[in-house]
Amino acid sequence: MRLQPRASSSRITGEKDDVIQVRVTAPPVDGEANAALEKLVAKKLGIAKSKVEVVKGETSREKLLEIDGLGEADARRMLLA
Repeated sequence: MRLQPRASSSRITGEKDDVIQVRVTAPPVDGEANAALEKLVAKKLGIAKSKVEVVKGETSREKLLEIDGLGEADARRMLLA
């Protein structure tokens, strides 16, 4: 995923070069943008926020998420629907 913090609204904007593009309103300070990303993804997937975790890219715009109970293909399909 590619994250853009400080956007005007929080949403998944689509896919570019096989990377899901996400915008969140939170600033990239003290993990706020990462927390907003986890919350947004969990809401879109209809699962608990505790099942979504940023596992790589904590300080980068490029993120790797671990989603407990869902495979990559299923999560990608649901996020882009």
